[in-house]
Amino acid sequence: MTLDPLTHLALYCRRIFLRNYVVVAQIGAHDFEKTQAQRVIFNVELFVPYAQSTSTTDRLAEVVDYDFVREVIAHRVQQGHVELQETLCDDLVSQLIAHPQVQAVRLSSCKPDVYPDCEGVGVEVFRMKDLSL
Repeated sequence: MTLDPLTHLALYCRRIFLRNYVVVAQIGAHDFEKTQAQRVIFNVELFVPYAQSTSTTDRLAEVVDYDFVREVIAHRVQQGHVELQETLCDDLVSQLIAHPQVQAVRLSSCKPDVYPDCEGVGVEVFRMKDLSL
């Protein structure tokens, strides 16, 4: 029986996540966003097969380290102004999914301070590797 890719991820992968990671970034297409940095909140989920994320010796080297996710985000944000959250999210997902153990990535960004009448504006991206390999 062949499983659809999302069912495969749910059954055979561990979900590693980073929630509500707040960074200050130079981001935005509007003039009022180009004059100062603003908060961006990231939520990231990495799907890693159990076979590649189950520790047998209780060592960090056997799993995907959360620091990897934080470092990818911090490094990209330090590269300077980006206009669109879509661009930023696509860049980040491309880097995260390139990790050899990561099978899929869900990443969202939210700018909470853009408009006074809503909690935030954001973008979410989901990407997976070809599971037929």
